[in-house]
Amino acid sequence: MLTQEQILETVRSGRKSETIDGRDYGRLVDFFPVENYEDFGFKLRDGAEPTAPKPWTREAVLEQLREDVAFGFEKALNKRGISAGCMAEVIRMWMWVLEEPDPEETEGYAQYGLPMFKAVALKFGFANPIGDDTGREFKYSMEAD
Repeated sequence: MLTQEQILETVRSGRKSETIDGRDYGRLVDFFPVENYEDFGFKLRDGAEPTAPKPWTREAVLEQLREDVAFGFEKALNKRGISAGCMAEVIRMWMWVLEEPDPEETEGYAQYGLPMFKAVALKFGFANPIGDDTGREFKYSMEAD
């Protein structure tokens, strides 16, 4: 897993958020002290009290990944294209942080990212609401409505 220093160095040298709403860095910044928020393009809201960062452990990052994979499945299964696309990028960011290769199923963007969500869920033993499906089946497409 990358260290926080490695992440900050990469971000400071130009790595940008891959989502249209900053959702990936919004989740990552929860693991950093408020002093680092600006490195990710965030600042504490006026009047808001800073919270303690989440612990920088593999277990804590995997728990966040588990939550994000579940949320990605939810968005994909509800055919929420923009949100599902953002969550696919969030998952790619966590794979980068964990120094895990993207499963080959992450290539492309079939059916709202379902193949990627499934591949990551299986890799880490998370819930897989699509069972034996690959996630590429027509029934998951917008045209199936």
